[in-house]
Amino acid sequence: MIEFKNVKKLYPNGTLALDNVNLRIEDGEFLFVVGESGAGKTTLMKLLLREERCTEGTLIVDEFNLNSLSNFKVPHYRRQLGVVFQDFRLFPNMTVFENVAFAMRVIGEPYRAIKRRVPTILKIVNLQDKHKNFPHELSGGEQQRVALARALANNPRIIIADEPTGNIDPKMSLEIMNLLLKIQRKNKTVIVVTHEENLVNYFRQRVVVLRDGRVVEDRIGGMFNAEI
Repeated sequence: MIEFKNVKKLYPNGTLALDNVNLRIEDGEFLFVVGESGAGKTTLMKLLLREERCTEGTLIVDEFNLNSLSNFKVPHYRRQLGVVFQDFRLFPNMTVFENVAFAMRVIGEPYRAIKRRVPTILKIVNLQDKHKNFPHELSGGEQQRVALARALANNPRIIIADEPTGNIDPKMSLEIMNLLLKIQRKNKTVIVVTHEENLVNYFRQRVVVLRDGRVVEDRIGGMFNAEI
């Protein structure tokens, strides 16, 4: 469970990025977070990643209170998160297998476990035949699937996808979103930060709309209008 309680984020330069945000996300839920540039989407994600702290209010993720969480415990907290970025952030000199395995290596997983798990994950994202390829040999959609596979490597409970379809074509966008829904059905919480109105309307999941740092709408399905 993720809960924002009266969360405010004020940056040192005076920018009020989030203003009295109250939001509860249940385990296993799929959620779109939408809004125009500057609405507060990026700050919301940074708070969840514990890159920033709330100025006021409380942010709880399962047993973790992110306000009081010590820096020492942040790596442990982040192990339950899988993050997918718009720009993929793949290592160009590593193969697909090595890119996915890297996430497991950094937390000290033995090679035996890596060798067993990575092919399973690559099968989930339909890249089992590309395990020896390098990123430059892949399409944009395939690179994003590698990024998604890497986010799944350590079996996180929560997936946060930041504009996951921003650099790929519409057909691949649908494929990525369907993969995220497939993952959510495995009892994962999936949060997708996006401005893609058509995708939000097509998949008709829960939608939280931010404007000027406030939650102005929170609904299931329905039409999302970027002008809201």
